[in-house]
Amino acid sequence: MKLLENKTALITGATRGIGKGIAQTFAKQGANVAFTFSSSLEVAKELEKELMTYGIKAKGYQSNAANYEAAQELAADVLKEFGTIDILVNNAGITKDNLLMRISEEDFDTVIEVNLKSVFNLTKAVIRPMMKQRSGSIINMSSVVGLKGNAGQANYAASKAGIIGFSKSVALELGSRNIRSNVIAPGFIETEMTANLPEETVKLWRDAIPLKRGGTPEDIANACVFLASEMSSYITGQTLSVDGGM
Repeated sequence: MKLLENKTALITGATRGIGKGIAQTFAKQGANVAFTFSSSLEVAKELEKELMTYGIKAKGYQSNAANYEAAQELAADVLKEFGTIDILVNNAGITKDNLLMRISEEDFDTVIEVNLKSVFNLTKAVIRPMMKQRSGSIINMSSVVGLKGNAGQANYAASKAGIIGFSKSVALELGSRNIRSNVIAPGFIETEMTANLPEETVKLWRDAIPLKRGGTPEDIANACVFLASEMSSYITGQTLSVDGGM
């Protein structure tokens, strides 16, 4: 029995890293997958093909979730194409790291807009259909940095902490409609983004983690499957740290 059979998931920022891992794992668990990407059409087409090999329906949408109108349009398009949106995974995010003394106003605004406002935009876009069907699971991607802060990432930490407060409020507002809202806070996950870091740095990070390894996109995806499925039907307003004990 597949855990997400016949459910439709909308996943933002899914052509690489954690988002891609979530899309692949959801497809294996029987979910139809609508996903967004920002730039590379070829990569998106490849992912569509790969996901469809699991016998589900998959479609990529080039969309900027940080734009309110674009997010509303996206949700409408996905509903038209798939019939329902049962699961929303807000995963799209960026970093523009710098010490506070050096962060420009633009770098602060952009990170808040892409990481936090996009969560508002898309959640707002899916709650009507979810309320109508009286079910839904919203999963928002925060970070260990949103829980404990990080030097050089004040903008990123603020955006990721904001996601936690937002998600808890949504859980309180929509619980009576059987819509759940939870957060995953990944630790150090090894993706294409971290592959560019010096090996020394990565080794130091791994050594500082109790489980002595970086996480994989699949580690995050498995936690998402749990929160998306009926296995977690009595869990809402929670933040699940997937960080190897950091």
